[in-house]
Amino acid sequence: MLDANIKTQLKAYLERVTQPIEIVASLDDGAKSHEMQELLRDVAEQSSLITLIERRDDNERKPSFSVAPKGGEGRVRFAGLPMGHEFTSLILALLQTAGYPPKVEADVIEQIKGLEGEFNFETYISLSCHNCPDVVQALNLLAILNPNIRHTMIDGALFQAEVEERQIMAVPTVYLNGKEFGQGRMELGEILAKVDDNAAERDARKLSDKAAYDVLVVGGGPAGAAAAIYAARKGIRTGVVAERFGGQVMDTMAIENFISVKYTEGPKLVASLEEHVKEYGVDVMNLQRVAKVVPGSEDGATLTEVQLENGAVLKSRAVIVATGARWREMNVPGEKEFRGKGVAYCPHCDGPLFKGKRVAVIGGGNSGVEAAIDLAGVVAHVTLLEFADELRADAVLQKKLYSLPNVTVIKSAQTTEVTGADKVNGLVYKDRKSDEVRRIELEGIFVQIGLLPNTDFLKGTLELTRFGEIIVDAKGQTSVPGVLAAGDCTTVPYKQIIIAMGEGAKASLAAFDHLIRTSAPA
Repeated sequence: MLDANIKTQLKAYLERVTQPIEIVASLDDGAKSHEMQELLRDVAEQSSLITLIERRDDNERKPSFSVAPKGGEGRVRFAGLPMGHEFTSLILALLQTAGYPPKVEADVIEQIKGLEGEFNFETYISLSCHNCPDVVQALNLLAILNPNIRHTMIDGALFQAEVEERQIMAVPTVYLNGKEFGQGRMELGEILAKVDDNAAERDARKLSDKAAYDVLVVGGGPAGAAAAIYAARKGIRTGVVAERFGGQVMDTMAIENFISVKYTEGPKLVASLEEHVKEYGVDVMNLQRVAKVVPGSEDGATLTEVQLENGAVLKSRAVIVATGARWREMNVPGEKEFRGKGVAYCPHCDGPLFKGKRVAVIGGGNSGVEAAIDLAGVVAHVTLLEFADELRADAVLQKKLYSLPNVTVIKSAQTTEVTGADKVNGLVYKDRKSDEVRRIELEGIFVQIGLLPNTDFLKGTLELTRFGEIIVDAKGQTSVPGVLAAGDCTTVPYKQIIIAMGEGAKASLAAFDHLIRTSAPA
């Protein structure tokens, strides 16, 4: 099952196992059970402290397996083969079950251990989903640290009947005690905030007690990370407050135009950014949503306040807004009602759930055409709809798209409605040339029509364009002195990672210039 190279690497990891652990496999006579058996035997062979137990007469999902300390209860279970992105989840489960310390702060570990009640989590994933492992690993850690918590990872492609019964059309989808708990990427802190009723209040008190910053960056994407690094290198007190460190980049797979790096993936780049930022002692406050920015005085005597949705208030001499952008929605009837029930925004994550089905992609730019190409290899048929008279994607992508036999391209098409009952069953569009209204029967719709700046909280505070972009000058300065902006949330053209980084660095240098020209408050 595992090649020699992977076995060698796995053996090196499992040398950190210091306590006996058991893998208990629930198998039947199917082909997938045979594959799982091969995988688990390969894993067990790499450490004398791992024992594999095979069962066929239990009531667990088949094929599946649990990981537990020897003689202990298996609270972590994998229903499916944890390969691809999930192989790391398996390795971490083995190490952490054996007592290897997780890379989590001590207070978070204590918070997990202190959770009261019974929690039975189930996470439906696809092996091509790059967001799923973070959710799986976070919930596995909860189950390993707290005896009241259990977690099962379920491969939706393998347990298709469950997916159909629960009408799951987006991954990751998490159930808690039989009820839907959440969809999409969730970090450990977000999960804890949802199950720990007192977490938000504790966070707010802790954040409000922090000393004022010289530069506070709002946003943790490429622009925000670059701004924080450039500020911290000046030797000044720097903080980053972000709803999700990494931003859009976390949802980006292939990155091939980041100069000097031939190929990387979004999560890898974000991990490097976070490591670089923290190397300079930057105070990173993740999973925090900003509600309002209250500007200070022009002479610097009064600090700018950044108010968070949990009630906390942070203060700083200068603020750099780098909140990026989010996927643009169609804003048509049925879109919100069927989000996660056929309407999706990530073809990499959710595409495998539509295997053998008919889907549509809305948008003929690079992201839309790339999505259609990827989906064509999984689904029965793809219909790409473009509002304009011509596709806007690069020529090389269009050439590939038109070569695919199971793709139909419709131009001058204005989507007007998403239809369905319990889930999507079609869409309605208007031919913009003939005004004829037509309907397409399908099971999935992937929206790829560009981005909207995350600036709603700044209306009435900073000068924005009619599209919501922050108006900035050549230095990244906004209409309010001491408040700067950078990246995809601004009027700077061409929304690219490398441009956002440059703009973040520029805004940080301008912020430092502002600091040395204004007096520090007493």
